[in-house]
Amino acid sequence: MTDTHLPYDRNEFRFTLTDAERAELAELAAELAAQEPRRVDDPAWGRHARRLSCRLPLRLSEVVRAFRADPGRDGTLTVANLPVDESMLPDTPTVVDSVERAATIPAAVTMLIGQNLGEVIAYRDEKHGALVQNVVPVPSLAATQSNGGSVPLEFHIENAFHPYRPDYVGLMCLRSDHEGTAGTEVCSVRRVLPLIDETDLKILQSPRYVTEAPPSFRSAELTAPHPVLVGAPDDPDLRVDFNATKPLDERAADALARLRTTMMGAATSLVLAPGELVFVDNRLVVHGRTDFEPRYDGKDRWLHRTFVHLDRRRSRAHRADNGSVLV
Repeated sequence: MTDTHLPYDRNEFRFTLTDAERAELAELAAELAAQEPRRVDDPAWGRHARRLSCRLPLRLSEVVRAFRADPGRDGTLTVANLPVDESMLPDTPTVVDSVERAATIPAAVTMLIGQNLGEVIAYRDEKHGALVQNVVPVPSLAATQSNGGSVPLEFHIENAFHPYRPDYVGLMCLRSDHEGTAGTEVCSVRRVLPLIDETDLKILQSPRYVTEAPPSFRSAELTAPHPVLVGAPDDPDLRVDFNATKPLDERAADALARLRTTMMGAATSLVLAPGELVFVDNRLVVHGRTDFEPRYDGKDRWLHRTFVHLDRRRSRAHRADNGSVLV
């Protein structure tokens, strides 16, 4: 049931800024973007982002904080009417490993909300450790299982192979695909847990799977055997990439295949419009992408992607100079 005292539906976690709040956030983003050295990955600029994130419009900050406390059944937070002016954007990038180093208004908005949720982090071996990354179609990657592809992207949690995978993945739309149909598909383990039988649950909770790193990490290393469902049996976390997680025996393979089918059947497609951002709880939710037809004409789909940790301390040994990039 919706709590009328809250500025959002706690079951859905979708929040739309008023025009006044949008203007307030645009002013804050402009202030951040103007901070020297105007480089997103500069530590001093990042400190400014952290400080200014405390000044988000109050209702937005309330929603972010509530989502952090409990992401609900679906594990996603969508924020709409953010200050993104599509007419002011340059052409959509088309290069491999595209990132956003310059402190643009959209990058500043992404960082402000991400820093309010937790700590924005990156991985040195993925997109050169950039904190704000571009998710865009790349001609040479069109048929790949990657953020540069345009074929259906298999359900996965982000960096399932990594011991310090993100707690949240943020995707902000700067520009939709031409047809406006490309969807970010999501499914929460909380939604499907009652649909999994006891035998499969026991298998999925056992260390009978290994996961390899995605192509973006330029590594083919496998993890040690691990379960797919981790933690509290009645409210587990997920650790799976249906493209990269491999079962170690036939019964494990069957259970994983049934889990995939169940999650596909319960999935929701989020078709983001410019100025909409979704945060996916990467502990609970797999995400993927529907296919679409890029034209490589400068007006293709363009998202900003960020990763957020709730506790940077646990990865301190893997971050040089206590910075934001895991090595």
